[in-house]
Amino acid sequence: VEGRDCIMIDDIVDSAGTLCNAAEALKKAGAASVSAYVTHGVLSGKAVERVEKSVLSSLVITDTIMTTEAVKKAKNIRVISVAPLLGEAIKRISSETSVSSLFD
Repeated sequence: VEGRDCIMIDDIVDSAGTLCNAAEALKKAGAASVSAYVTHGVLSGKAVERVEKSVLSSLVITDTIMTTEAVKKAKNIRVISVAPLLGEAIKRISSETSVSSLFD
């Protein structure tokens, strides 16, 4: 990972302890930067504070879980919406058209 921009991908982040520890390990191994992309950002307890103080350049989560004010104000956390994708999938299912073509 030395000199590389590293991207971590996960399905869920709760306390962010493991995520932040992994980012720290990558930086210690010489990573130029570390970003994380996570589907469900639970971010309970002091998770937001932990992410803000971590070496993560960015954490991107989706809006599958309602975000708190702390998440909205965090300097290195970004929330993206999956509503259009889910809406289109539901529409295609109800009209019996291809859902898999959404991912082509």
